[in-house]
Amino acid sequence: MTEKIQTLLAGRWRDASGPAYTTEYPHDGSAVAELHAATAADVDEAVQAAEQARKKPAWARLMHHERAGLLHRMAQGIRDRAEELAQLQRLDNGKPIKECRALVASAAGTFQFYAAAAETWEETLTPARGDFLTMSVHEPLGVVGAITPWNSPIASEAQKMAPALAAGCAIVIKPAEITPRMAIELARIAEHAGVPAGIVSVLPGKGSVVGDALVRHPLIERIAFTGGTQVGLGIQRLAAEKLMPTSLELGGKSPTIVCADADLDHAVAGVLFGIFSSSGESCIAGSRAFVHASVYEPFKARLLAAVENLRVADPALESTHMGPLVSRAHRETVERYVQLGLDEGGRLLCGGGRPQGGYYDQGSYYLPTVIEGLPNSARMCREEIFGPVLALLPWQDEDDLIAQCNDNDYGLASGIWTRDHKAAWRIGRALQTGTVWVNTYKLFSISTPFSGVKMSGYGQEKGRLGILHYTRQKSFYWGLNEAPLPWARA
Repeated sequence: MTEKIQTLLAGRWRDASGPAYTTEYPHDGSAVAELHAATAADVDEAVQAAEQARKKPAWARLMHHERAGLLHRMAQGIRDRAEELAQLQRLDNGKPIKECRALVASAAGTFQFYAAAAETWEETLTPARGDFLTMSVHEPLGVVGAITPWNSPIASEAQKMAPALAAGCAIVIKPAEITPRMAIELARIAEHAGVPAGIVSVLPGKGSVVGDALVRHPLIERIAFTGGTQVGLGIQRLAAEKLMPTSLELGGKSPTIVCADADLDHAVAGVLFGIFSSSGESCIAGSRAFVHASVYEPFKARLLAAVENLRVADPALESTHMGPLVSRAHRETVERYVQLGLDEGGRLLCGGGRPQGGYYDQGSYYLPTVIEGLPNSARMCREEIFGPVLALLPWQDEDDLIAQCNDNDYGLASGIWTRDHKAAWRIGRALQTGTVWVNTYKLFSISTPFSGVKMSGYGQEKGRLGILHYTRQKSFYWGLNEAPLPWARA
């Protein structure tokens, strides 16, 4: 049965003022939730309310440890509802339930981490260079906007919301149109934790309407965006007109490198996880596997055998490895890329189609797919597919390998599988990516900064200093001189 839901907008639970729409469960296409899309007028109302709320003593005068207390309560609120939230996210985007639980746990850990960061916040007494005392303080930017994706909503929203609140900002969240539920539930948890009315608003709806109005609003002081590269470029252009800081986590075409001395069991498991977990719907998916020619055939044989054992199934089942793609439309995009790869001369090793029968026919399922025989210059090896499609490429010369890995518009992440720590360091330093995994893949820590280079992004998220991205720095000079300044003396 479809559930009618409202959103927290300008301090009140209500319907947004745009048209009603429904979200669908990718497993079978059934309607999950009915809600109203926001409008540009809703954006203005939410931002104006946030601007007023952030100035009130109930928020503006909170000390760092008091904001930390709110964030700790939010972390606990997420944990208290962990299973419920995981099931709701499963219905939103079709991720397997185990992945959903991990993302919920990650969100709770994010609020806990930034609570600790807020609790231990220190300003800087800078070295004086004269008869004066100098210091630097950080003040909240004001009202900030967060625009989040559909593939891992609760984790992405937490990574923006937690540091913004820790810094003392108010935040307006624009979740992906098709996955609004997690942001709405985080707003509910924030309200129950004691965050004042108006400090958090959630505006579901189309990016072309809500996101555009949010970025353009004169009171928005920062945008944190996770999503497609073309949308990110548009945001950056608008931000430049306002001299507004942004963080943009964009696309990826991440290489994973298997060296001649790699432990093949570990490498196969890591490459498998890197591309096929989350059904490949991940910006950091390891979609290009460069395998040393000397181990290419045994690696391929082990990889294909492991793919055969992956369970593409109902995301509600505990045993499921891969659930459906987020929508039928997105599956068609993935299918076009696979056909493009075959037209470019690629050889299909496995997958390349839809599973048949039962609920497979109702949902947006697609099989894990491996293609070989393509050059790194092929479009399928250059463009982000955002699906369970892996290109296998052999390599022999290290310099040529690095050149091929870096010969891409994207630079988000990479992986290296080797027993040689010196080779790992040498190759890792040469790769043009924001993150390098060595003998592991797709592991994250909120304490470690995350960013991309080239068309994969701008700015950083996560890490202890993540709070500072939601602040502006102000310097103080305290005169200690006993005599008046000498400039006007004769």
